[in-house]
Amino acid sequence: MENTSSDSKKSGKAYKFKAGDKVVYPGHGVGEIVELLEKKIAGTAQHFFQISILDTGMKIMVPVAQAESVGLRRVVDKKTVEEVFAILKDRSLKIDSQTWNRRFREYSQKIKTGSVFEIAEVIRDLSVLSVDKELSFGEKKMLDTAQNLLASEIAVARSRSHDKVMGELREMFSAAA
Repeated sequence: MENTSSDSKKSGKAYKFKAGDKVVYPGHGVGEIVELLEKKIAGTAQHFFQISILDTGMKIMVPVAQAESVGLRRVVDKKTVEEVFAILKDRSLKIDSQTWNRRFREYSQKIKTGSVFEIAEVIRDLSVLSVDKELSFGEKKMLDTAQNLLASEIAVARSRSHDKVMGELREMFSAAA
């Protein structure tokens, strides 16, 4: 079956990834593209990226045509990591005194975007908030999730171990407390 011009534009852009590339799948973290697969679904050939998530070993298949819409992207570069650290170090903000469940929803949305900047804001905000009050169980779990996602990506971007980056993140906030 021949691709229409709009299909080839969609899949052509997504083909910028190849086997061995490190990518970020929002909500799951850094993965490696294992291979590009072709499967027949309802008689039509469909192309998929098979991704192995580095932290969990989870295997995910993402349709090539949907890669952009699900937020699949390359791991950030070292310059972007410095911008992320600038966000984390900015303590001049005033945390909104909204209810914890509204804050939880807002932070959940930020994490789902897969943006390192949004995830850094969640970590910063929850860390700053924890200085004044004890975080709820859900907030602690969210902070841990955000730290793991960010540390995984920074570790790959800077060619460091995940544990070393987690230590740097924790140290950054323990010094501020």
